[in-house]
Amino acid sequence: MKKVFLLIVLLAAVFTIAACQNDDTIIVQGVTDTEILVGNTAATSGAFAGVGIPFNNGLQAYFEYINEQGGINGRMIRFVTYDDGFDATQGLTYTKKLVEEDKVFALVGHFGTPTVGATVDYIQDIGVPMVYAATGINALYFEESPLNPVMAVQPIYKTDGRIMTARALNEALFGTNFDAKLGATDKVGVLHTTTDDGMSLKAGIETEAEFSGVASNFIYKSFAAADTAALDAAVLQLKDAGVKAVIVASNQAPFKAAVRSLQTNALHVPTFTSYVNADATSIDTTIDYSFDIYANAWVDIAKNAYGDLGEFNAIMAAAEVDVSVGIAYAIAGYIAAKVFVEGIERVGEDELTWKSYIEAMEEGPIDIPMGGTVDFSEGKRWGIASMSLLKLATVPVDPQTDPATYVHSWAANKPIETLETIQAK
Repeated sequence: MKKVFLLIVLLAAVFTIAACQNDDTIIVQGVTDTEILVGNTAATSGAFAGVGIPFNNGLQAYFEYINEQGGINGRMIRFVTYDDGFDATQGLTYTKKLVEEDKVFALVGHFGTPTVGATVDYIQDIGVPMVYAATGINALYFEESPLNPVMAVQPIYKTDGRIMTARALNEALFGTNFDAKLGATDKVGVLHTTTDDGMSLKAGIETEAEFSGVASNFIYKSFAAADTAALDAAVLQLKDAGVKAVIVASNQAPFKAAVRSLQTNALHVPTFTSYVNADATSIDTTIDYSFDIYANAWVDIAKNAYGDLGEFNAIMAAAEVDVSVGIAYAIAGYIAAKVFVEGIERVGEDELTWKSYIEAMEEGPIDIPMGGTVDFSEGKRWGIASMSLLKLATVPVDPQTDPATYVHSWAANKPIETLETIQAK
């Protein structure tokens, strides 16, 4: 009899777990009459703390703002976060803890390529809503996947890679007067890491080069930020090949190493990179770069500056968050929180479940502050698909007293445009 009872209990447990994975199952964890519990696991220590800390600050500041307004339908948003140190194993462990122990309603601002890559399958199996991934790996891309709980907002790296390549091929950024495009036989060098982000970006570069009919013009060299000798050798090989432009396919730390090597080894040609590097913290303050550096961007802080940017600044100031460093990442966190809240507001006074929330997010396009829109309708899961172009500006801190230290900033160069618009130039 005990064995029969144990078997029934086990079967019930299996049924419950399986049911949680069905689209029509109602999940209400993390929701009470007074609270909505959300969380993330992010790198707030180690090499990527300069990204993770301001990102989480932006998230928390917006949630504080919402709570100060009385919450949403009387519910306050409580945010819990763990430091995974940008480690995939830790990220998976903490993600499971958030879902299975803390019982969060949703993962908001799911952070970093290692953690996101290690948890996408788990998130889909469980069905917990994941709103905004602080990465763009291609594993987040789904052409048509209704009720998929994975809802990326940032552009997917494949799209990012295609757009930066289209900019390099089609924008008038070359020549003495910056009035000539790349020639039909000009070579383009690509420095890429072999991590998920680097390979995802590389896939987009390859796709766009093939689409444009110039795949044979591209020279690819892999690198690791820690191996300076090998990186320098790769840069010198590109220099010897006479490349007219360079694309760096990596995230922040490798990008900083790559452009340092380009400067040191005098490969001074226009250089393009991902939106993830469009922040002053990705640039070495001791270098006055001798070549133009461009980065994609999916927000334009000049757009509606007195509206969206004004609200962002006011919310950060009220939360006493210093955005003098890492402002791009704080804006990203703020946007992640705001997109999540949009879904809650769309559900309104109806029962808030995983299914009702995802259905609400799929109702139509969502406006992105200082940017375009993201559209999850009909199961679209490919993030934002239009970007602007920024150019790095460099000035000495003080030409008289500190001429060897520089202030870097990214300034608008081209407006937010779709890939098709750029290709047509």
